[in-house]
Amino acid sequence: MLMSLPCLAPAATSLQDANERARTYVRQTMAEQRIPGLQLAVVKDGRIVLSESYGYANVENKVPATPKTLFPINSATKSFTGVALMQLAQAGQVDLDAPASRYLDDLPAAWRPIRVRQLLGHTSGLPDIVDQRGLIGGGNEAAAWNAVKALPLDAPIGQRFAYNQTNYGLLAQIIVKQTRMPYEQYLAQRQFAVAGMPLTTFGDSYDLVPNAATIYSHTPRGTLAKNDNDRLSRWIYDMPYSLWAGGGIQTTAEELSHWLIAVSNGRLIPKDAVQRMWTPEKLNDGSDGAWGAGWPVLQAAPPRQVAGIGGARAAFIVYPDDGLAVVVLTNLAGANPQRFIPKIAEFYVLPGPAAKR
Repeated sequence: MLMSLPCLAPAATSLQDANERARTYVRQTMAEQRIPGLQLAVVKDGRIVLSESYGYANVENKVPATPKTLFPINSATKSFTGVALMQLAQAGQVDLDAPASRYLDDLPAAWRPIRVRQLLGHTSGLPDIVDQRGLIGGGNEAAAWNAVKALPLDAPIGQRFAYNQTNYGLLAQIIVKQTRMPYEQYLAQRQFAVAGMPLTTFGDSYDLVPNAATIYSHTPRGTLAKNDNDRLSRWIYDMPYSLWAGGGIQTTAEELSHWLIAVSNGRLIPKDAVQRMWTPEKLNDGSDGAWGAGWPVLQAAPPRQVAGIGGARAAFIVYPDDGLAVVVLTNLAGANPQRFIPKIAEFYVLPGPAAKR
C-alpha cells in the first residue's frame, strides 16, 4: 500500500518547529485513538532529532512510558531478519538465489525448489503455520511444523505475494544452521551490539520481560458487561520461539532509531546491499511483489518508502531519498501507527537552509 506524504499547510520552517508540530500531532492522535502509551523517534540525516515518550506503559498501575520502556514490534522483527540474511549473503554463508533445501534437509518435496529470497519476500506459496487461533495442528510448536509440512502449497512458487509466518520460521532455521548459534544470539551479536541496542530483547505476553509495556485493546470481548464495547482490556499475544524471527523483538523507539541509522549508513551491511534489500522481490510474471528482503516496500520509485510494521501497534517508515525515518511504538492493538507516521514525516521535509536550524 502506497503511503505518500500528505500536504499539510503551512509547512514547518525549522527543525525546532517540526519537532513541536510532531509533539502536538502525537498528543492529539493519542487522545483521538485512546492510545495508553507511545514512544516517538525521528531520524533526520543520520541523527536522532526527536525521541520522546508519552502516556502510560501500564495503565492500571499508572506506570509512565519512559525512554527505556520496551515495546513489542512483532512483525517488524522481519526487517532484522532481512538484514541478517543480507549479512550472511555478504559473508558467503547463504546464497539468496539458492533453494532453501540447500540449507535445510527436512523440507517436503514441494517446498524444496523455493529460493531463500522468495521466503524473504513472501512469494514462496507456502501454507501458513499460523491461523486466526494461533499455531495450527492443535498442539505445540513441533506439532504445528509437522502439520504445516503436510499441507499442499497455497500457490505456485513465485506466482503471488502472500504474507505468512512459515517463511520466517524457515529463515530462522537457515540462520541457525549457517551460523551455528541461536537466532536471538546472532542478532544480539551482529546487530544489537553493533548498533547500540543494550535493552533490546525477545519475548511475548507470556514472557517475564523487565520494563515491558503492557499491551491493551479497545476491541469488545463479547461479554455481557455493560461497557464491553467501550473499555480498555489487556491484549494477550503469543509469539512461539521458533517464530521469533518473524515477530519476537521487544525494543525502544530510540534503540530502533540507532539500528535504522546503522542500516542506512552501511555499518551492518554495505550500502549497495541495503538498496538490494529494499528492492521488491519479482513475481514470476516480472511484476513487483509487495516486499523486499524483510521489508514492506511502500513505494519503490523515488521518493522511496520502506517500512517495518507489526502487531497493528508498532511501525517505522524510512524515507531514504529524504534522509528521514520515523518510529512510533504503542501499546494499543489497533493503533496502526503506519497510518499516521506519514503525517509526522511531512513536518520534517524542510525547505533549504531551514533544515539545518
